[in-house]
Amino acid sequence: MGLSWRFVCICLVELTVAASMSGAGGTVRRALPVQPLPAPQPSASPTFPLFRTSGVADDPAGAAGASIYPADAPQTAANSAIMIDAKSGAVLYMKSPDVRRPVASTQKLLTALILVQDGNLDAANRVIPSDCQVEPTKLGFRPGDIYTKRQLLAALLVHSCNDAAVCLARNEAGSLSAFAERMNSKAFSLGATESHFVNPNGLPVPGQYSTARNMARIAFAAYHEPVLRQYMRLTGFNFTYASGRHRYFEATNRLIARSPMFTGMKTGFTEASGRCLVSSASYGGHDVILVQLGGTLHFLFDDAQRMLIWGLDRDGRAVASRE
Repeated sequence: MGLSWRFVCICLVELTVAASMSGAGGTVRRALPVQPLPAPQPSASPTFPLFRTSGVADDPAGAAGASIYPADAPQTAANSAIMIDAKSGAVLYMKSPDVRRPVASTQKLLTALILVQDGNLDAANRVIPSDCQVEPTKLGFRPGDIYTKRQLLAALLVHSCNDAAVCLARNEAGSLSAFAERMNSKAFSLGATESHFVNPNGLPVPGQYSTARNMARIAFAAYHEPVLRQYMRLTGFNFTYASGRHRYFEATNRLIARSPMFTGMKTGFTEASGRCLVSSASYGGHDVILVQLGGTLHFLFDDAQRMLIWGLDRDGRAVASRE
């Protein structure tokens, strides 16, 4: 018998189990492991059409003003969320997408987008003392070290190293304030007009915010950069320090290890923002992006897994089965 997409979805349905939470009865949601998938049919159309910004993450017809759309979609515990088609930018799901809130390290997608579009990934980046004072997630380099932009981008996107973000931004623009100006200019050009960025790493600072819809527009642009997709789907990477020491860093995005269908993008967390996740999935020629802001670690990745699979299978599309 053929293995259909519906069967895979059934295999991925969450388990509800009774559990004790802080001494009281409660419900814990868990997702089954992702099952092997049949080979998708080759697509006759290019995977990524020419990039555009108009219409990306705009309200679908009849959904303007709705707090949740569509009502029958799987839900997330995150306070704000939006899912878009990664090719067309069309909205598939949204939940309070225009509420301003801190987005933590998910804004590193914008930092990385600027750096990659500037080019010259083999440019030298020198570390200065102030770069080393950034907490808490750190690469742990030393003043005077020199690394390529390419090396530090991996640290920024895979393990979310805050010191790498600061070093990259300062070397690229001359100062962190100058780089923040570039972030805001780039965000505005992408339609992320309800955002204001002050630093390249998302650490808490007054006046820094975005929205789920704005982050979807930024993620849409980042998803169309092949170099960024290459980094964002890594489960980890080996970093070689200037001293010759080696260290392995695991990806902060736990979805990537669950299945090849999950293709990145960026995690984020501060006390002010809660758990944030921009994630993507691809299968059978279909690509979706999900933004979750203000979530909790307990539900974040399982909610994302369930919703991304729903997004890939929306409208009852059948995925090719294997006889």
